[in-house]
Amino acid sequence: MQKVTKSACDSCEHHNALGLKKLGINIENNDYVVALAGNPNTGKSTVFNALTGLKQHTGNWPGKTVTRAEGGYSYSDKKYKLVDLPGTYSLLSTSQDEEVARNFILFGKPDVTLIVVDASRLERNLNLVLQILEITNKAVLCLNLMDEAKRMDIEIDERTLARDLGIPVVPTSARSKEGIPELIKTIHQVATGELKCKPHRIKNIPKHINNAVEKLSSEIEKEYPTIPNSRWIALRLLDGDERIIEAVKTGEFITE
Repeated sequence: MQKVTKSACDSCEHHNALGLKKLGINIENNDYVVALAGNPNTGKSTVFNALTGLKQHTGNWPGKTVTRAEGGYSYSDKKYKLVDLPGTYSLLSTSQDEEVARNFILFGKPDVTLIVVDASRLERNLNLVLQILEITNKAVLCLNLMDEAKRMDIEIDERTLARDLGIPVVPTSARSKEGIPELIKTIHQVATGELKCKPHRIKNIPKHINNAVEKLSSEIEKEYPTIPNSRWIALRLLDGDERIIEAVKTGEFITE
């Protein structure tokens, strides 16, 4: 019988406990795609490294946001491709970074969008979170830098936050790997459908605008019955978003 040699990762305690195998850039024939989104300086790259074993730069280097980093890991007999999107504060496509991030979440159709936020500055991160939840139905919030929040005596009720956002919330300190096992498990549960998300959607808009959105959204759903974000697309069409107008014309976001 041929002897099988285990890699250091395969035999380590961390691997055995999690059922996690870091695949680095070996991401062919993946089962699920996970988009990694968040504001700059939230520890997003550290989360990426913790999952994939890659050592990406954590600074905002010139050009880094143009070419996204990709890596992979295996968990519970499933292979995950992780795409590290540009750090951005918004998805309104007013900059190249915003357009790259938004287009991947909308047109790339990731199975899960992992949103990394700074727990010590949560309020300023929520704008991006709410915008992402307008686009996708499957997301996980990574409440990162919990060690910094605790040092600043900031307490966060993650259960209430999860209820209000309608998605799972996992506290982490990625630098020390704290919370990473729970994060991996939660991503898997959302990807496989074991956990169902009911994301918060903005509703308090003027009545005349809401009526227009509802009417246009209905027309979009007739044309693209499987689309999960017709309301958001309707809002962007009414705002004159040229990129979304082009996507509607070409059917770029048709789901299988």
